[in-house]
Amino acid sequence: MTERVPGALPLAGGGQWFAQVEVLTRQGGRVVAVSELPGEVRDRLSGPRGDFGGLGMDRVRLMGILNVTPDSFSDGGLFLRPEAAVMQARVMSGAAEIIDVGGESTRPGAVEVSVADEVARTVPVIAALREGGLEGPISIDTRKAAVAEAALAAGASWVNDVTALRFDPAMAGVVARSGAPVVLMHSVADPQTMQDDPRYDDVLLDVYDALAERVAVAEAAGIAREKIAIDPGIGFGKTLAHNLTLLRGLTLFHDLGLPVLLGASRKRFIGTIGAEAEAAKRVPGSLAVALWGAAQGAQMIRVHDVAETRQALRLWQAAQTGDNP
Repeated sequence: MTERVPGALPLAGGGQWFAQVEVLTRQGGRVVAVSELPGEVRDRLSGPRGDFGGLGMDRVRLMGILNVTPDSFSDGGLFLRPEAAVMQARVMSGAAEIIDVGGESTRPGAVEVSVADEVARTVPVIAALREGGLEGPISIDTRKAAVAEAALAAGASWVNDVTALRFDPAMAGVVARSGAPVVLMHSVADPQTMQDDPRYDDVLLDVYDALAERVAVAEAAGIAREKIAIDPGIGFGKTLAHNLTLLRGLTLFHDLGLPVLLGASRKRFIGTIGAEAEAAKRVPGSLAVALWGAAQGAQMIRVHDVAETRQALRLWQAAQTGDNP
């Protein structure tokens, strides 16, 4: 990143500027000036992103995590009762533009939840939020087509699939027919086995190529490109070293020309580096990663602690621009 200098371009249409790019290949990398890049590459890296699911991507948007599960790694059981979940969503909606409702834990080692149980956990909450007047985007965090279909019918507006349409062959069709936006996240294997010695030839390029392939699958199924966002899947089949490499190279994913979502809130690597075993006490580390993601141009950040993250972002943006956002 650099101050605005002759020839510099804004990253993904945002406020960060760059004058050089590292061109990565399997054989190595080289640094070039932006003036040396083909026009279509400059457009992908610096062009403004269109609206996604009714939200402008011209500033960082927060996705608030609402786990209606008994066993999620950080807040399992806290919002399992519909009344508690609805109250939490209303609290978060003051700072988060998207509420992400999930009824199946995908933490490492988690077992699969039945469709019936997942629907029973999520659909009443989504319906109650809509009946209560919540108008903003509600995302259903699921890898199952039947759950997504029921949630969309109840008022959900986005689908957030941690397997990028890989787990359920019917998911792509459900999303395409509904016209709903979808977030495609990179992951490997399944939650029970994904942390069993994950390996990559080059984690940055491997994840990029995998997401490019899943975007192509989504488009082939009839999902419009402007309805797709991507997520590199921090913590899903990655070691601590893999996570740090992805964070350091996050700007690579702008080359797909799609909105980028970063979800790292309270995850294990934050606790390891920050020396905090209890997930709920990893707020400071989570804020640091969120601000790093914002500096790398991530358009959306998925977090547990929405008010704290919103405050941190406002101060970061004010320091960047000298204005009160």
